[in-house]
Amino acid sequence: MSYSNYYSYNIIMKISTKIKKVRELKGYSQEYMADQMGITQAAYSKIENNEKNINFEKLTTIAKVLDIEPLKLLNFDEQQVFNNCKNGNFGNNGIYNAYSEKERQLYEERIKHLEKEVEFLRTLVK
Repeated sequence: MSYSNYYSYNIIMKISTKIKKVRELKGYSQEYMADQMGITQAAYSKIENNEKNINFEKLTTIAKVLDIEPLKLLNFDEQQVFNNCKNGNFGNNGIYNAYSEKERQLYEERIKHLEKEVEFLRTLVK
């Protein structure tokens, strides 16, 4: 393998690893990502496993689903995230704040809905 092929391979591998790490930090499944992208889970898995090349259009689509700018995705550094956690840059419950404001609102709305549902079920049990 020539140096340029080796170098290209390592860059692609790093991109696929970064995509996987950001997806995991966001709490998204491969199925969710595939559904949002309009592809199968198997096809998405090939992206993360570096079995399929990623062009700029595909990278942009992935970044959009992850709610992150493509350049930030390319520059994602897992160590920086964990160093921020060690230095006290936490969210409300000690978890690194990896969710967007939109996601946070959706989660909060879902929690409120589930709390109401639990309360309703408790009245039925009594």
